[in-house]
Amino acid sequence: MDDSSGVGNQILARNGAWSFGDKTPETFVDHIRQSVPLYEDGHQLVCELSSFFCHNSSTCYEIGVSTGELLRKLALHNSAKPKINWVGLDVEDSMVRKARNHCDDVPNIQILREDARDYEFEKADLIVSYYTMQFIPPRHRQALFDKIYESLNWGGAFICFEKTRGPDARFQDILSSLYTDFKLRNGFNCDEIIAKSRSLKGVLEPFSTQGNIDLMRRAGFEDLMTIQKYICFEGFLAIK
Repeated sequence: MDDSSGVGNQILARNGAWSFGDKTPETFVDHIRQSVPLYEDGHQLVCELSSFFCHNSSTCYEIGVSTGELLRKLALHNSAKPKINWVGLDVEDSMVRKARNHCDDVPNIQILREDARDYEFEKADLIVSYYTMQFIPPRHRQALFDKIYESLNWGGAFICFEKTRGPDARFQDILSSLYTDFKLRNGFNCDEIIAKSRSLKGVLEPFSTQGNIDLMRRAGFEDLMTIQKYICFEGFLAIK
């Protein structure tokens, strides 16, 4: 029996089985723009921050490149430094194909079908994770943060955007309610919101702000700060 339900933007998902594969890439960007507060503003902020860390000989990574939207923006923002090697990693075949097509006209972008947990990074000046770590199983998350820290050059940056949980139950209830209101304002109906929530059970595992900071500090980062926050969506900048 197929228990798939619509979660918006012609995307179907099953209970506890959200997937970035199949036909999701076709409407993924529209779906995320509608789902994630300050999505485009976050892209612009990441691009502006990259200017402080990316040099003409740099290697820079995006973990969870999805359709290549942000990686393409980063490369074009830094077009005066054409020797930067931009590398996008993703585990989904259909996302990799979509990203390669989207970035095909930018010569210094590589899109690889790789799992960041197993990938051997070159030394990098910038590593970006834009709402990706929350989908890494918690038992593997610290090891990946450790790998990111070790892969950065001294003075390199890790930019990490995540959905975050509230620090206690009362704040979590407030955040959840505000986020539901946000999605309703953006055109999702109640059935789509419930279907999306059900599909993410056991798939999306966000940590609190402090939980993310603890991951970064255990990895070795000492210099870090929040650079964007709206309801339960937060961006962090950590410098090695």
